[in-house]
Amino acid sequence: MPTVQQVVRSVIAPITRTRLFRAIGPALLPPAERLVAWLTGGRVQLSGLLVPSLVLHTVGAKSGEPRETYLMYTPDGRGRAIVAGTTFAQERHPAWTYNLLAHPDASITVRGRRLHVRASRIPDDERDAAWARIEAQWPGYRGYERDSGRIVRLFRLQPVTGPHDASM
Repeated sequence: MPTVQQVVRSVIAPITRTRLFRAIGPALLPPAERLVAWLTGGRVQLSGLLVPSLVLHTVGAKSGEPRETYLMYTPDGRGRAIVAGTTFAQERHPAWTYNLLAHPDASITVRGRRLHVRASRIPDDERDAAWARIEAQWPGYRGYERDSGRIVRLFRLQPVTGPHDASM
């Protein structure tokens, strides 16, 4: 029997693939995520109500300044996470992917806990398996890659253990 979350996903997922959503999503969702994070002290993410979500903390590739990005992630075993640079099927790669390429040591916040990670690009021979895992969580998500006209950057975030780290 499907869970409430699965039913809601099946209703919302097709909406996220519409042109209207792709046009307004990038403008509306980040401020909404920041508001919910502020109201809950960072313990709740709006997107986290439907899918596993995290806040990616990177260093700007050009600026060197700290950056935060709210992302869906897909668990990949042993505390690892897969993130996809879909950017609502836009033609350009998202800035956070450039940041990870320049500075692969980053951190994430999941359910209010911060964890140090090292990012690595998922190799071409593992992309189909990674997309299958992602789409098992959010059906049709790879359509963003098709519609963007570019190869979406997929990253695996591997926890870097240290004395003060929490686990996902």
